[in-house]
Amino acid sequence: MELDQPRALLALEDGTLFEGRSFTGHGEVTAEVVFNTSMSGYQEILTDPSYSGQMVTMTYPLIGNYGINDEDVESSGVQVSAFLVKEYQEFPSNWRARASLADYLKAANVLGVEGIDTRALTRHIRLEGAMMGALSTLDLDPDSLVEKARNAPHMIGRDLVKDATCRNPYLWWKGKPEPLEVGLASFEWPDGRGKYRVVAIDYGVKYNILRSLENRGCNVLVVPATTTSAEIDKLEPDGLFLSNGPGDPAAVTYAVETIQEQLGKRPTFGICLGHQLLGLALGARTYKLKFGHRGANQPVKDLATGKVEITSQNHGFCVDMESLKGADIELSHVNLNDNTLEGLVHKKIPLFSVQYHPEASPGPHDASYLFDRFVGMMGKVK
Repeated sequence: MELDQPRALLALEDGTLFEGRSFTGHGEVTAEVVFNTSMSGYQEILTDPSYSGQMVTMTYPLIGNYGINDEDVESSGVQVSAFLVKEYQEFPSNWRARASLADYLKAANVLGVEGIDTRALTRHIRLEGAMMGALSTLDLDPDSLVEKARNAPHMIGRDLVKDATCRNPYLWWKGKPEPLEVGLASFEWPDGRGKYRVVAIDYGVKYNILRSLENRGCNVLVVPATTTSAEIDKLEPDGLFLSNGPGDPAAVTYAVETIQEQLGKRPTFGICLGHQLLGLALGARTYKLKFGHRGANQPVKDLATGKVEITSQNHGFCVDMESLKGADIELSHVNLNDNTLEGLVHKKIPLFSVQYHPEASPGPHDASYLFDRFVGMMGKVK
C-alpha cells in the first residue's frame, strides 16, 4: 500500500517539519496539533466534538487494527481536522468492524497520515507546547507550509462552540437522537421516559454522556448552546447539564451569561467545557494549558475522600484555582500530574462540575458515580 500513498508534510508554526504518507488520499488542512495517549478508542476520539479545530496525534504506534463499527461513535461524524499515526493497519480484524479506518476518514474528507515520527512530535509538543500546524499532500514546500501554519487562527479567543452545537433541539431516547416535532416554545415533556427531566446544553456533547444520563432514569432534552435562560425556565427541568465542547471558553460569552442567570435555580452538573464555562459564570478565570490533557490515564484525586481516580480527559484550557479563592466554592478534585483544578462544588447552591470525562469513551469508568451524584441531587431537590 505504501507505493499508493502520496507523500505528506506537516509543518509547525515554529518551523519544525515532519514527513509521512497519507492513507486517505490528497488534501490540505491547518489546525492546532495535539496528542492523545490512549492505547485504544480511536473511533471515540475521532468523533469527539471537543477535537474540533485540531489534528490529533496518537502516541500508541499501531492504529486501525480493529476497524470502525456502528456503536462506538460519540457524535454524528468525524470531528478532528486530521489524524496522525505512526503505523496504520489497513486490514482490520474485529467481529464488530463494518469499515476500515481509512474508508471512514475518506468518507468524512479528513486526512489520515502515517509514517509520522509520533514520538518526536509528541515530545516536541510537550516541550514547546501545542501549536498550529499545516498538513498537506498538495503543497510540499516547507517555507510555504510553515507560513500557512503561522497564519492559521489560534485557539485562544476562538468560539468553536457555534459550529459544534446542534442546530435544533432534540430528545435523547433509546440511545439515539429523536428530533422534536415542535419548537421549544410548544414543547411538552413526553411521559414515561424517566423520572427526572434534564435540559442538556450542547456545546459539543458526546453521546455517551447522554447515554449515561438516560441509563440513570433521566428524560433528556438537548438544546443548542444559544438557548436562553428564559427558554430553559419555561421548560421547567429538574436539572441542568452543561456539556463538553471545543475552543476557548472565554470566547463563549453568551453561554456564560445563560449559566449566570441559571445559578441556584436547579441542580447543575458540568463536564469539561461545561465545567470551564461554569467557572467563568462563578467569577473565575480560565487559561490555556501548555499542551493540554488528552488521554485515558490521567490521575485525579477526590479531595473529599482522598481517593484517586484514573480518568479520561480531553481539554486544552483550565480554570484558574487562584481566581476562585474567597468565593463560595470548594475545590473538589485536583490533577496529580500537574496539580491543576479538576473539579469544583458550590457551598450554598446545588451545583458541581469536573474537568475530566466520567462517561469515559474511551477510558476507565472510575468516575461514573458522578452521574449518580447528579441524579441524587435532583432527587433531593425534587
